[in-house]
Amino acid sequence: MTITISAPTYLRNLAAEIDLDKETVITGRVVDDAGRTVGGASVRLLDDSKESTAEVVTTATGDFRFFAAPGTWTVRALSNAGEGDVTVAPAGTGLLEVDVKVA
Repeated sequence: MTITISAPTYLRNLAAEIDLDKETVITGRVVDDAGRTVGGASVRLLDDSKESTAEVVTTATGDFRFFAAPGTWTVRALSNAGEGDVTVAPAGTGLLEVDVKVA
């Protein structure tokens, strides 16, 4: 699991109207065990009771994005390369970046 606080490549993909002072954004990539990005993976955002609240398909470069409230979330990825998940807990607004490794 890799969690970083800032990465300019993700910031370039955010629309200009997204105000990180007012919104919580969980973004990242799905990668395989060799570190290669996995496009077309299904990524789900699960709440603290493990209920799915949102689902997206990664871009060709493995990117995904969710808007969420502060709290504890699980980001779960399912793909032909395998599955994996990470738990994140944004404490407030801003950008939280996470890579989800599938195996």
